[in-house]
Amino acid sequence: MGKILVLAEKPSVGRDLAKVLKANNNKGAYIEGNKYVVTWALGHLVGLQDPEGYDEKYKTWSMETLPMLPKYMKLTVLKKTSKQFYEVKKLLNRNDIDEIVIATDAGREGELVARWIIEKAGVKKPIKRLWISSQTDKAILDGFKNLKPGSQYENLYKAAVCRAEADWIVGLNATRALTCKHNAQLSAGRVQSPTLAMIVNREEEIKNFIPKDYYTVLAKANSFSLTYVNKDNNGRIFNEDAANSIVNKTRGKDGEVVSITETPKKKFAPALYDLTELQRDANRIWGYSAKQTLSIMQRLYENHKVLTYPRTDSRYISRDIVGTLEERLKAISVGQYRSIASEILRGKINAHKGFVDDSKVSDHHAIIPTEQKPNTVNFSSEERNIYDLVVKRFLSVMLPPFEYIQTNIAADINGERFIAKGQVIKSKGWKVVYSKEDIEDSPKDDDIKEQVLPKLNKGDKIKINSINLNKGQTKPPARFNEGTLLSAMENPQKYVNVNKEAAKTLNETGGLGTVATRADIIEKLFNSFVIEKKGKEIVPTSKGKQLIELVPNELKSPLLTAKWESRLDAISKGKESDTSFIKEMKNYSIALIESIKGDNSKFIHDNKTGKKCPNCGKYLLEVKGKNGVMNVCQDRECGYKENVSRTTNARCPECKKKLEVRGQGDGKIYVCTGANCNFREKAAQFEKRFDKKGKVDKREVNNIMKKMKKEAEDFNNNPFAALLGNIKIEDK
Repeated sequence: MGKILVLAEKPSVGRDLAKVLKANNNKGAYIEGNKYVVTWALGHLVGLQDPEGYDEKYKTWSMETLPMLPKYMKLTVLKKTSKQFYEVKKLLNRNDIDEIVIATDAGREGELVARWIIEKAGVKKPIKRLWISSQTDKAILDGFKNLKPGSQYENLYKAAVCRAEADWIVGLNATRALTCKHNAQLSAGRVQSPTLAMIVNREEEIKNFIPKDYYTVLAKANSFSLTYVNKDNNGRIFNEDAANSIVNKTRGKDGEVVSITETPKKKFAPALYDLTELQRDANRIWGYSAKQTLSIMQRLYENHKVLTYPRTDSRYISRDIVGTLEERLKAISVGQYRSIASEILRGKINAHKGFVDDSKVSDHHAIIPTEQKPNTVNFSSEERNIYDLVVKRFLSVMLPPFEYIQTNIAADINGERFIAKGQVIKSKGWKVVYSKEDIEDSPKDDDIKEQVLPKLNKGDKIKINSINLNKGQTKPPARFNEGTLLSAMENPQKYVNVNKEAAKTLNETGGLGTVATRADIIEKLFNSFVIEKKGKEIVPTSKGKQLIELVPNELKSPLLTAKWESRLDAISKGKESDTSFIKEMKNYSIALIESIKGDNSKFIHDNKTGKKCPNCGKYLLEVKGKNGVMNVCQDRECGYKENVSRTTNARCPECKKKLEVRGQGDGKIYVCTGANCNFREKAAQFEKRFDKKGKVDKREVNNIMKKMKKEAEDFNNNPFAALLGNIKIEDK
């Protein structure tokens, strides 16, 4: 009787699968049992070959060799992880292996990870697919009872290959063309270019914005105030004389209540989290980057097994999950969530359309807690924060709506209309789960504030104590932060000028990139120094602004990539041909190269330092990374870089602000970032405090490190936090 080979995406998931499948003979690169052999990739083990692999001439970057359009794309084993690939290949080809179960992440990229390995290994054995949304033992067992035939995911694989090949054909050609034409490291791509274009356009809008003065008129009564509005209910007056005439007309006069409207209102809880919404909230509340949130989420899904699959774009659950809600609620009935979870469990769970909708779930449902009880003692503070958000949202959709009475009072003061607004809360409903800071209410009209209003009737006289004129100024649009940039990538039609039909396409196709790739795209823009951070705000660098001038118009448009995503989706559903899509990508690439070749614009390095590269003698460029300043060689082929300064997590022993490390080698020093603190110390001296002499057992060191890292997170004034942050703890 032959065995079944299970291929996971990562070692940690492989170990979990092996445990459930009762395979316990650990052979290093795989774990073997009586029936199953479990092995794993380390992310991608196989990728598309670099241009150099097709032809010697591509080793030199030059315009003459562009566009690069291989007839058939070849796969190559990635050098970094080749050892694991050959181990997996050996297993795939083993005579006693009769069947392969793909158990990589249940999504487009996960499919690609496994299929490319199988293809490169040249194996033609029957394939089954494990498709699960959580990593609990129960979910894994259920998944293995319901394995799907591999053929069901053939089109998903085709779509994944098309995505990878399109990014190669368009991205590598455009990047080489721009780099060769302008002799600068310039990168372009179907998602990164339109994303950068939105950031650059926003900066232009801010630069060209001319603020306008406006006035509001405020009438103060004994216990509340009223605001003047015109016949369109607008309180802003853009003419000073008109504003003064209203003040003169109403000053010293009393008011009369013309109307009172009391409207009972219900506000339902926001929908469950998909990845983008979770990344947005984590950025707004704690300033986490999109990449950071995804990796915290991944740990809660894979290691702690308390949340479901992170890379989802759905904010609903399907009908088949409803039966598991009770078990999930029981699992989270701990600590601060116990009373609310118990309250929901005591009644009948109302699985309403607000969170249960099969038509709004494609590959994966929204992120929700699993049936596994959390051991929150083992969570880092970041993990606790993200877990907390998901649990609160999960509880809130099962609670009644927030109910209040909206009261609007309109009064007449000598022929002019003034209004006041107030809210009386009837029932907090789902809002009991949240503290005020956690909830992002939709932005209200700043000029008319909500207040507590007295009990009044129509026809009542109001004693007006004073009439005041307030001056304000219109504000430019806000710069993006990581949270709002994710919103713009998800719904670019709200941020760029496109016609109705294009806006409809963008709306239907889910915008720029996918939930799984957006965080990487933002990181890529930071790492190629086309954007930088000022506080929480994202601003384009000079390089970014110039790059957008040089990138052909169509590649900058979010419409192009949205159309591509919609076609990739059609390919994954078997509604469109993969070959015709790739053919079009090649034609597009040819047009793109022509457009770049024919452009006469110039690129200017305006961030040159006075320092020359020690390798090639060209002037170094000063660039700002996410965590500090670096000097990099302007010559792409040289690639020399050095740190100038980097913000660390180490805390100043005097004022507890973060320390910056500056300089190289012996001249390296730690300097406090606090405005009024002069602490500075040689790195050798500073690091000596934490030096450990003598050899210690590796496992013991790992345990000490983990313990210290945990303590450092719980007490972030501890200077160990920084030093430990840079040490890799081996995954045993």
